[in-house]
Parts: sequence; structure tokens; C-alpha cells
Amino acid sequence: MVSGHAVERRHEVGESALGRVQFSRRGILVAAAGTLFTAACGADENERDPGPTTRGSEELIIGASLELTGAGAAHGILQERALRITVDTLNEKGVPVGNLRRRIRVIYKDNGSRPETAKQQATEFIQKDGVHAMLGGTLAETSLEMLAVAQAEQVPFVALGSAEGIVTPLPQRTYIYKLTPDADDVARMMADLLRSRDLEKVGVLYAIGAYGRAGINALRTALGDRIVAQAQLPATGGNATDPARRVAQRSPDAVIIWAQAPDSGVATQALRQQSFGGQIVYDPGAVADDTITGDNAIVAEEAFAVHPQSLAGTSLTDTTMADLDRREFIYRYIQTHGAFRGFAPYASDAVRLIANAARLGRSVDRGRIRVYLETQISEGIAGSYDFQPISHGGMTPDSLAIFQVNGGSWVRFS
Repeated sequence: MVSGHAVERRHEVGESALGRVQFSRRGILVAAAGTLFTAACGADENERDPGPTTRGSEELIIGASLELTGAGAAHGILQERALRITVDTLNEKGVPVGNLRRRIRVIYKDNGSRPETAKQQATEFIQKDGVHAMLGGTLAETSLEMLAVAQAEQVPFVALGSAEGIVTPLPQRTYIYKLTPDADDVARMMADLLRSRDLEKVGVLYAIGAYGRAGINALRTALGDRIVAQAQLPATGGNATDPARRVAQRSPDAVIIWAQAPDSGVATQALRQQSFGGQIVYDPGAVADDTITGDNAIVAEEAFAVHPQSLAGTSLTDTTMADLDRREFIYRYIQTHGAFRGFAPYASDAVRLIANAARLGRSVDRGRIRVYLETQISEGIAGSYDFQPISHGGMTPDSLAIFQVNGGSWVRFS
């Protein structure tokens, strides 16, 4: 199956560009995890099958605060769609927890892309709704506000945002987990790609706030003095002309745009208006329809992006249980929304991880869910995860791949 905006095409990128993401780690995770997510819908092999799903106090209750409006809506809406599809799928049989099959009830709230609203919603989830776990925060700032409440109240929280400080320092993040790729892994893959194409002089445009800070810090480590110019982008809706001019004036061979949609498209437009004709490279946050459609379609052509491999969809030859789960998810998404756009459905993986932790712990006790989240090695819809007591995220490096914009589609490059 091919996604609506992602098809696969393989190229030689050079051994160094593939070295960190090539071989056994993902395969080991698939072999180790196998049917781990699928198992959330069924009983353990040696466990008596629980009775039918019951209601009320027998639900697994999850609070989801998402950016359905505001600056983060390009990703928040997609995550809500993914979450609803997966919850409906799991609820067809219910989640076996101890002697019961529990129905998952998600309480959805729109945080409007406002950190203070996300914080208030997290408090309400816990104090008024009695949730067993929370997920959300596709923006770094909303994730950071939610996790502060979750940690203080000792409620498991799976963050969908990306920034330094979400899961570290670990002693102050014992109830917090992250699904997005680590900035260091993305930056190293970008560095390998640029090196393989002999693009030595690099400019960087990075988002304002925690998300952009994580990106520029990781790029400085990965690229060092190959960065010849860098500038911070304005807040969403601002004018990117000045930072684009400052970077373009240094005539870099390539410019990395580390910003989520729609800011990534705005930055691309601004760069091209400065007559920059070099290579553009996006981080995973740029991968959304907005970046490659409308006025951005021409200026983004041939740009590269590092993103989870799920962007390429799935194939009829994929046969692992995770592949089958992914295919079923894409089929349901297309049925409901007309096309699968290839984004990484982190919210889908978040609810599966929480459900599986409750199943393994045979309880919806918040502390037990936390303990069993901490030891999951899982192959999800978006990618692979290897949670340990010493590491609470994010996605494994070999879940990532390189894509290129070709004819208005995200095309698998490596």
C-alpha cells in the first residue's frame, strides 16, 4: 500500500549516511516485541480470557490534550484522527486487564496550542476526570506544561512533543515518556546525508522556543564548524524574511529548517525569495501537507526530510504483526479520511503503549502503568520504542529514514 503523499524510491546515499540506521536494532526490536501491541487486544497465552467489556469504573480512562486549533493544529488534528481510529480498534474486543476486559475511554480536549491551557487541562484530567494516564502536547511547550502536572500528581504521561527536558533529568521525570525521535539522532542523520552529497557549508533556520533550541543544539554537536550561518525564526505568523536573509547571505550549500509546519513552509518561501537555490533539509516536524502543497509546492520540491519510516506507508509483502497492524491502521484511516498522508501517528502508539502497560500490570493503577511502561520494547505504528528504567524515550534511531519531495509527494530516499 502506498500513502497519499508518500511513495518509496531507493537511492545510494553512501555508507556513512546509512550506517547508523541500517542494520539490526529495528529487526531485533521487531523480533523481541513481535505482537506486543496486538496483544493489548487479546489475553496472555497462559491467562484466563476475561469476560466481556464492562462500563463505568471498569474503563481505562485516558486524558488527551491536543492542538486542534492554533499554531500546532497541522499536527494536532492528525494525531487526534490517529488516536480515534486506534481507540475504536482496541475497543472492538476491549483491553484485558486482570479479570476484566476494559473499554478505553479517551477524554479529548483542544488546548488551542496554548501551554497554559494544556496545563489546566492536565489538572482537570487528574482532579475531575480521574484519568489513569494522559497523552498529548504535540508542541514542546504544551508537553512541558503537562508533564509538570503529571509528575507532581504521579500520573503516567506520554508526550507527543519534542524538546530537551521532556524525559530528562530522569529522577524528575519518572512518570514521563516521549515518543518522538531524539534531536541528536535526527541531527546525526542529517549530517551523514549532507556529507554524502558533499554539501559542506550549512545554514540553519530554527524555530523559536524549546523545540528549536533542541534542534540547534543537536546540529551544533553533529555539524560543528560546518554551520556557517544560523538564525531563529519568529513565532508562528511572523515574518521570516530577515532570518532567511541573514542565512542566505552566507551562501551555504544547504540550509536545514528545524521547525514544525506551518513554520517550515514559511521559512522555505522566505529562503527562496532570497534567491537561495541550494539544498533544503527538514526535520520531522516539517512533514505535513502544508509544507508541500499550495504556495509551497514549487519551493519545497527536492527538499529532503528526516522522518520515521512510517511516512512510506506499508506494503502487501510486510508480514510481521506490527506490519499488519500498520496496514490495518492505514486502511481504516483511508476509509475515514480519504487518504493517508504518511505522518507519524504517535498518538496511536501512545494509547497502545498505555493499554499494553495496563494489560501487563493487570491493573489500571497509575503506579503499575508507569512501571510497565518503563520496560516495554515495542514496534508501533509510527516506529520502534525501547523504554528502560534508564531511558524513557524516544523513538529508536533506526526507525528513521530520509525522504525527498518529488512531484508533491514525500518519496523514500534511503
